[in-house]
Amino acid sequence: MVDIKENFNLKPVGKQKKKKQIILTNTGRDVNDYINSLKYRHNGKYDKVPHFIVSRDAFVYRVLPDIGYSNYFRNVNVNRNSIIISFENLGWLEKKPLTDYHVNWIGDIYKGEVYERKWRDYFFWQPYTENQIQVCAELCKDLIGEHSMDKKCMGHNTRVEGVEKYDGIVSKSNFDSRFTDLSPAFNFEKFLKYIEDEQFV
Repeated sequence: MVDIKENFNLKPVGKQKKKKQIILTNTGRDVNDYINSLKYRHNGKYDKVPHFIVSRDAFVYRVLPDIGYSNYFRNVNVNRNSIIISFENLGWLEKKPLTDYHVNWIGDIYKGEVYERKWRDYFFWQPYTENQIQVCAELCKDLIGEHSMDKKCMGHNTRVEGVEKYDGIVSKSNFDSRFTDLSPAFNFEKFLKYIEDEQFV
């Protein structure tokens, strides 16, 4: 069982016990800023909330109870049927000219290692940490067991028609080509290896 660092248990917009999908996403910002935005944005009534956050140092935060759901997606059935896990990750980055750093979509400065690959009109990405990938795989195994989900994983980040009907693990970028999480920096091969189950194909 994965150790949960902190339980925020924010109020869901609804509840549904039966879950069939785990959706992997990014926070798009530093974990502390992200948690504060979930707690206090719109006077504490922000309703685009994941169930879990996996920080860069591999701590797991519970934000919503498993059976709850938020308005994370526009499609209410996707929200009801899924458990959403967000990686602390800035996503796409832009190089600031004449500097030694990059910035994310809200202008936060990033001076760390960058993954370079042209994808969906962007070139630079913040890498995911190895510990993040490992802990997320363990969390997914726990959730699959607890909720009797199908042991399958999409295993890539490209758009797939009808992905909302898929039983198993998917990423937000499987839903629409506008989404950039999970990014090309995510190592699906390593993720599947950590899951260590031949049924994950």
